[in-house]
Amino acid sequence: MADPLHRTTQRRMVAVGRIGGVYGLRGWVHVQSETQPIENILRYRPWHLGERPQRFEPVEGKRHGKGLVVRLEGCIDRDQAASLVGAEIAVPREALPPAKADEFYWVDLEGLAVETTQGLSLGRVDHLFATGANDVVCVKGERERLIPFVWDTVIREVDFDLGRLVVDWDPEF
Repeated sequence: MADPLHRTTQRRMVAVGRIGGVYGLRGWVHVQSETQPIENILRYRPWHLGERPQRFEPVEGKRHGKGLVVRLEGCIDRDQAASLVGAEIAVPREALPPAKADEFYWVDLEGLAVETTQGLSLGRVDHLFATGANDVVCVKGERERLIPFVWDTVIREVDFDLGRLVVDWDPEF
């Protein structure tokens, strides 16, 4: 039987970029992509833009300098494009390809129970963020903990079937 937490995660929206500005007069927008390579954002559909998501389909896109410019279906002039500036671009989690072995989408880790290698519960994964050195897992339990996502050294196991993340971490830290 599939884990209910994992099924819920599959229906979640994943932020993949942001509308950075307008481009030209015909409704094109500059896109700041969080995907690697940046053009991959064009593969994921549909796009949901903003806090009260509006659904858009990217019709065409191309590299422009270090970023992308994109034409969205139904966005036909500069004023419409301007109304989208700053909007987060989110896609359904199931639109993303399966993660490779020992790779994870952050959204899939959110909500997992976090235990030490000795079986002590530290709380649940609230969110993750990147630093210059490594990614960091924010765990919320009786208090908040910031745990580096360093595979094999700190992160010992990710088990979606059991809904847990096992860490080699001092619970007093």
